[in-house]
Amino acid sequence: MPAGPAAAHERRSASDATGGALLGACAAWALITSGVHGGSPEGMLLAVLAVAAGYAGGRICGALLPVAAPCAGALAGLGLAVAAPRLTLSPSSPLGHTGATAALLILSAGAACCAAWAARTPSARLALRLLAAGIAGAAVALGSPVGCAGSVVVLLCSLAAARLRHRALGIIGLAAASVLVTGASLALADDSLPEGLTAPLEGSIGHHRVLLWQDALGLAEREPAMGVGPGRFGDVSPVAAGDVLADDKPHSATLQQASEQGFVGVALLAAVFCWLLYALWLSPGSTQVVLSAGAALTALTAVAAVGNALSVTTVTTGAGILAGIATARPLTDESQEGAAVSSGYR
Repeated sequence: MPAGPAAAHERRSASDATGGALLGACAAWALITSGVHGGSPEGMLLAVLAVAAGYAGGRICGALLPVAAPCAGALAGLGLAVAAPRLTLSPSSPLGHTGATAALLILSAGAACCAAWAARTPSARLALRLLAAGIAGAAVALGSPVGCAGSVVVLLCSLAAARLRHRALGIIGLAAASVLVTGASLALADDSLPEGLTAPLEGSIGHHRVLLWQDALGLAEREPAMGVGPGRFGDVSPVAAGDVLADDKPHSATLQQASEQGFVGVALLAAVFCWLLYALWLSPGSTQVVLSAGAALTALTAVAAVGNALSVTTVTTGAGILAGIATARPLTDESQEGAAVSSGYR
């Protein structure tokens, strides 16, 4: 594989073009499925726009302000979670509120960890890591055990990244964790897990949510190619129709895509996540910043697998901003380009 700043720049440019094409394909497929089966593609279109705008904004801010930008993002996310701790309506679950609040707290912790690794003085790094720990504490106060657990995991992964020299190993581990969590949710919906695992998992997730997942999986099997149409799950799901407190969503990003846009929609969603991990791998930033952001995005996929996080624009925008910051090349440190080429792509 060719090395050097020019080759690295070409790979990142190709990655950006691929990401734009994938996001465009997500938007186009939402329009196609809505044209065939009806529905409301506006939610998917807004999510695509939020990710694209957030990613572009994060790249710019990360290049200009590699420490201040993620620090401001962490504080903004924490402020949103505190000011509006019930951003989405969610069916009751022993896990607590697993929607936007948990996702915002996790992304905020990831941003604080990115800022800590980008900071140059030990005192600034300590203060920013204490901010990440404080975000986990705020999650407890807000009644979000998932947000607390996710924030702690992100902080621990960020600290562990100091000993990891080859980011490829970390990226592979994050991808495997995402596959494991998503696969477990699908297996639970399909009732294909061993009985010893099904009972405790269903007890943690909540029986009503599992029923919603089973409905979504049944709809995906009925319309495997194109689904029932974006935004139509609540119209055709018997479980959702019988619950006046439900918000017409299955509370699983994967199963929502499968039921409303078919397995093509699931493949596009997975491809976007893989692209984000690939963009992080190619990032000229430090391995520690890259893996901190990757850990937060992976934790977000876990929340999205059992909750409704990706249906909230602030969450998708925040995910795009964090990914953009982590893949930016700080203008104040040109030497990072050579460091990334020599040791980052292994």
